[in-house]
Amino acid sequence: QVQLQESGPGLVKPSQTLSLTCTVSGASIPTGYYYWNWIRQPPGKGLEWMGVISYSGSTYYSPHLKSRTYIARDTSKNQVTLQLLSVTPEDTAVYYCAASKTLILGATAGNLYDDWGQGTQVTVSS
Repeated sequence: QVQLQESGPGLVKPSQTLSLTCTVSGASIPTGYYYWNWIRQPPGKGLEWMGVISYSGSTYYSPHLKSRTYIARDTSKNQVTLQLLSVTPEDTAVYYCAASKTLILGATAGNLYDDWGQGTQVTVSS
């Protein structure tokens, strides 16, 4: 079973860059044939898919966030990273890392993903 653990600052100021890390265990990012997704849930709202990086390093992003989202991987540390540029208070959410065995762009149904991290709260405020 794949285990995922998100980490990063809980508070980010408006206009700054949000940076989160997902540490993966139980599978190798480049050889495990998983897709590594970032998903968030703003307070009182549903899940929002942000983007994904494949085991081969290909990336796909939500059209809504594409201009300011960057997902990368560090294979030496078996980690996936998320950067969200120029954040506003509307980016306040719980951010999740989720693994899927198939590429499912834009999916927001939780049962479509095979494994989830516990999530990390990020608040954007001055």
